[in-house]
Amino acid sequence: MNATERSRPRPLSAKGRRVWSLVRKETHQIVRDPSSIAVGVVLPVILILLFGYGLSLDVMNVPVAVVLEDPSPDAVELAAGFQLSPYFEARLLTSMSRARELMLARQVDGIVRIRPDFARHLSLGDAEVQILVHGTDANKARIIQIYAQGAVGQWTARRAAEGKDVAGGPVIVRDRLWFNEANDSHYFLVPGLVVLVMTLIGALLTAMVMAREWERGTLESLFVTPVRIDEVLLGKTIPYFALGMVGLSLCLLAARFLFQIPVRGSVWVLAGGSMLYLLVALGIGLLISTATKSQFVASQVTVLVSFLPAFMLSGFLFDLRSMPAVVRAITTILPARYYVAILQTVFLAGDVWGVIVPNAAVLAIMAAVVLLLSRVITRKKLD
Repeated sequence: MNATERSRPRPLSAKGRRVWSLVRKETHQIVRDPSSIAVGVVLPVILILLFGYGLSLDVMNVPVAVVLEDPSPDAVELAAGFQLSPYFEARLLTSMSRARELMLARQVDGIVRIRPDFARHLSLGDAEVQILVHGTDANKARIIQIYAQGAVGQWTARRAAEGKDVAGGPVIVRDRLWFNEANDSHYFLVPGLVVLVMTLIGALLTAMVMAREWERGTLESLFVTPVRIDEVLLGKTIPYFALGMVGLSLCLLAARFLFQIPVRGSVWVLAGGSMLYLLVALGIGLLISTATKSQFVASQVTVLVSFLPAFMLSGFLFDLRSMPAVVRAITTILPARYYVAILQTVFLAGDVWGVIVPNAAVLAIMAAVVLLLSRVITRKKLD
């Protein structure tokens, strides 16, 4: 074999040609006839049930770290006010660096810092309490700020009622948002928008593919050809995977240039996590459509098991800790929950590997399971 022959691109194998033909056919179908998802009566019913019974807009049991750097009785009394409050789950610490680690790992949503000179400044009338709040969810951050200020206000009022007047006035609270200094809800909503776009493209649109083939009878023609089931699944998956990455790119461009949202972590980490979630969504769509063989049933089931949970049970709109224990347990099997954690961390906090690696590992396992199941239940035969 001479150098010229070695430099020529090798022709595709028979399997590669079959997969490429299926990819081209599905791509033409997407361009010519974009899928439209029919919304039935089940969707409003599920929305009513979820909003009425499964969700709560009240922020309760907020995990906060109370950094007590002053062991004086007044400082201990103030810290006890947070520990006894029904709105907080206070973790008493003495190190600000440890509290910062907990904040980065999303084990606490706020830090209440009582400085070492608190008692001395309290006697002078200019004591301060620093409140740091995780700002990825702007609405929740504002609520936590109000609750924390209220706890300090109650402590001040209690001292006044006991005759312990502060010399120069009440304690001054100075707060600051971490990761969302602008306190802009777009910082929180745009990562959630990425989740919804990827779910729509990956699960809802893909769910219609195999079901549409069953209804139109085109799979019968494929069954009499040498095309294998794994080649059919690849031909259906690849175009929608590419379409999902285009949707991700559009979301990132909108986040950067329309909403000026920073991406503090690596774009490659963000893309890798998005690919894992997209594979999970594609697998769910193929699994449902292959099992149901009906476009209408496939669309309804996919809305119930993928889009609605991604919208309301992933931590995108509502704090998971404020939900009932049963609903929180259900969220552990939802892939959108782990994807939201990756997105919010990479967008606003950076490459915090203690959050990214565990969530990405769960998504990888889920992707392998659903893709394997979709291959197992798809048979090259007619019932």
